[in-house]
Amino acid sequence: MKKVLIFSIAYPPFVGGAELAIKEITDRINDIRFDLITLRFDSSLPKFEKIGNIDVYRIGFTKKNSAMADLVKWPLKINKLLFPFTACFKASRLNHQNKYDATWAMMAAYAGFAAMFFKLTHPKVPYLLTLQEGDPIEYILNKVKLVRPFFRMIFTKANFIQAISNYLADWARARGFKGELEVVPNAVAVAHFSQKYSEQEQTDLKQKLNKAPDDKFVITTSRLVKKNAADDVIKSLLFLPNNVKFLILGVGPDEAALKNLARELNVAKRVIFYGQVDHKDMPLFLKISDVFIRPSLSEGLGNSFLEAMAAKIPVIATPVGGIPDFLFDPEKNPDRPPTGLFCNARDPQGIAEKIKIFLENNNLRQKIIVNARELVVKNYDWQLIAEKMGRIFEKLIYNKKS
Repeated sequence: MKKVLIFSIAYPPFVGGAELAIKEITDRINDIRFDLITLRFDSSLPKFEKIGNIDVYRIGFTKKNSAMADLVKWPLKINKLLFPFTACFKASRLNHQNKYDATWAMMAAYAGFAAMFFKLTHPKVPYLLTLQEGDPIEYILNKVKLVRPFFRMIFTKANFIQAISNYLADWARARGFKGELEVVPNAVAVAHFSQKYSEQEQTDLKQKLNKAPDDKFVITTSRLVKKNAADDVIKSLLFLPNNVKFLILGVGPDEAALKNLARELNVAKRVIFYGQVDHKDMPLFLKISDVFIRPSLSEGLGNSFLEAMAAKIPVIATPVGGIPDFLFDPEKNPDRPPTGLFCNARDPQGIAEKIKIFLENNNLRQKIIVNARELVVKNYDWQLIAEKMGRIFEKLIYNKKS
C-alpha cells in the first residue's frame, strides 16, 4: 500500500475547513495509508492516535485544556514558528521507517514551509501543496516579507498544486509555480446539512434563542475576525426593521469589540452572540434562520456559504476570492441560474437592501434556494472531491518528478 505523509498545523479536535477537508478526503481513499504531523497544543491529547484513515503524530509545546484562543498566545504561539523545523525533523524520522511515496502540505504557511524543507532534503519524494488560504493575499505576503524567497519556494518546489478556487490557482501562478495545477474545491456533507428536523426541535431552539413568531434571523457562521466583517452586518441593522436580528455562531479575537459596537449602536438586543457550535448541530441553527450572510473582505472559497446552500437558506456574500466560483447574482451574472446575492464590501446600507430583497421577494428567494442546492449537490459532494484527489495522488505517486 502506498504511503502519504501530511503536514497540517492543526487537526481534530482543533477543526477548521482545511482540517475537515483532510479528514473527509482521506476517509474516502482506501488504497493509500496516510500519516499526519500536527501540533499537539493540549497536554490531554495523545502524541499518537489513529483518526479515521490517518495515523496522527502530534508534536510541540502543550498547555492543559487549551482553547482556540490560547493558540495565538505565548508560549503556544512559538509552536507555529518552530513547526517547519520540528515537523521536518519528525518527518525525516518517520520516512526512515515508512519510505513515503509522497507528502501533502495543507496550505502555504507553516505546513508549507515544513513540506518544502522536507522536499529539499528528500528531493525524490513528490510533494503536493493544497491552497486553502482565506486571508487577503496582501496580508499573507506582508507576514512573510522577511522570508519571501523561502516562501516562494513553498510553491516552486511543489510537484503538484491543488487549489480550492480559481482565485488561489491564480495566486499559485503569480508565486512562480509552473507545474501541474488543478482546482478541486472543498465540499459539503450534503446529507448532513439537508437533514430534516421535527417541528418540536425547531420550536425548542427558537425558544432558546427567544425568536418571536415575527422575528427574522440573519445568521453567520464564522470566526470573529476582521476579514469576516461581522461589524458591517451589525451596522446594517440600523437600516432594517426591529424584528430583524443577527445570530452569530463562532468565536474569535474581535468578539469584545463587536459586542461594544452593538451596544454603541443600540442594537445589542438584536445581536445574538451564541458562541462556538459543533459542526453536527449547525444544520438546525441554519434551519430556523432566514438569511445567511458573511460580507467577507477575503475568502479562499467559503465553505460556510456552501453549507448554507445545502441547508436551503439563501445566501448573501461579497464577490471576493473564491466566492464567484459558486455564487451567481441575478444582476451581475444574468447568464447563470442565480444562486445568491452579492453585496459590496464595507457597505452596511447595501447589506440591508440585500437582506430586504430576500425577506420581501419570496419568488426570487425560492428560485435561488433551489438553484443553490442543485449546484452544491452536483459539484460539491465529498465523494466527488475525494475521487478527484485520488486521481491527483495517482498522478503524483506514479509519475514521480524530482
